[in-house]
Amino acid sequence: MKRLLRLALATDFVALMTVVLGSWTRINGAGLTCPDWPLCRGQIIPLMTDGTLWEWTHRLLAFTVAPLTIALVVAAWPVRSRSPFVGPTLAAIVTLFIAQVLLGAETVRLGNAPFSVVLHWGTAMAFIAALSAMAVFAAASPSAGIAPPHDATRASGRLRFVLLTTTTIAFITMCIGAYVSSSGAGLACLSIQQCAGNIIVHTPGEYVQMLHRAAAATTLIFAAAALALAWAGPASARVRAAAGAGVALVCIQVVLGLLNVALRLPVELREAHAVNAAFVFLAFFIATVFAALDGMSNQLVLSKVEGR
Repeated sequence: MKRLLRLALATDFVALMTVVLGSWTRINGAGLTCPDWPLCRGQIIPLMTDGTLWEWTHRLLAFTVAPLTIALVVAAWPVRSRSPFVGPTLAAIVTLFIAQVLLGAETVRLGNAPFSVVLHWGTAMAFIAALSAMAVFAAASPSAGIAPPHDATRASGRLRFVLLTTTTIAFITMCIGAYVSSSGAGLACLSIQQCAGNIIVHTPGEYVQMLHRAAAATTLIFAAAALALAWAGPASARVRAAAGAGVALVCIQVVLGLLNVALRLPVELREAHAVNAAFVFLAFFIATVFAALDGMSNQLVLSKVEGR
């Protein structure tokens, strides 16, 4: 499983760098410097002018993910029987990779239309999450221990539900943010407390901006609840660490969002906001995976004890 772990981490890292560079390319207005696909202006190596270097490097990294994914499939297939999660995760990785390639080409064809950008970003993050899950399954095993009492088992189930809900809301918030950025609605609301001086909004840009803010507030509430449950209940150290990291990242995200409004969307802060949103989602996703592994371990131990 060590080989699988190394390949999963390597693929995960390159895929994440591809997403980060893709976001930077679009935010800098270089997303259409290569108007065709898979070539760039009909060439394999075009002239690196007018931001073409960013888009071309982004595509180069994306193409690098392909052989890494193939190597990961080759490494995971023989060991899929060792864990009930490896097979389904491998299927998700292959499916999401194919979808991401097709969406990349379609995004170019549609000229970075907002909905295509959201689908491209969301699928990329789902692909990275699947790679992260594969790394966890290759490195971690269900924690061993004594059988937990039934009330602790119920508390563990509540924690898993809240973590999964937080992960889902963080993902939705991140995708709404991608739409806000790609549709040019980042400054639709120039005040922090309200939008255009009113709580009730009127334009599509104001609506999606306030929707993003509401989703962000919901993420913060559920993140705090998840961390509280993790520390109050029978959660493992790895679940608490991941949930704690997620809450810290949410707090950073709130600050970055406020600064983006106050400073009128400087490029560096826009990119930091997008990247940190990805880390928020991944932190709670990994916490959810850890909690699922711990829950499976508890059920196995409980079944053995009751079987006696």
